[in-house]
Amino acid sequence: MFKVNKLTDYATVVLIDMAISGLIRPTQAISENTGIPLPTVAKLMKHLVKSGLVASHRGVRGGYSLSRPADQTTIADVIEAVEGPIALTACVDTSEEHCSYEKLCPASGKWNRVNSAVTGALRDVTLAEMITDLEIAGHVFPPDNTSSVGGATTVQSEQVS
Repeated sequence: MFKVNKLTDYATVVLIDMAISGLIRPTQAISENTGIPLPTVAKLMKHLVKSGLVASHRGVRGGYSLSRPADQTTIADVIEAVEGPIALTACVDTSEEHCSYEKLCPASGKWNRVNSAVTGALRDVTLAEMITDLEIAGHVFPPDNTSSVGGATTVQSEQVS
């Protein structure tokens, strides 16, 4: 079975949530809004900031926001941010692994075409399209996270311009 790992799946959920809110939010708010555990969100943010998909904002009203619009972030970008280069087998050009049978294998190098096709398909799907698909399917997004301080409800973040 070919599938992305759970961390990549969570990264996609986090990025969709961030795209929908359009806010600078701390990891706590993102965790509460998505239901993904806080340590996992914190781990994801390290990958996503390093890859340039997410921007980090310091200070009291700091947190994280998307570094580019959702229609400019592809699923391939998300996979590569969390898992590294897309490589279906060890013998494709983009693989960081090497196969000990590579020189003897009749399929050596032949997987490049398949790998390119899969990568191309993943580059054709953006976060914005995934959000649209969810909306068409009738998915209801949770409201932006708020917190109660001294009886008053305040938004934990600010709008990204």
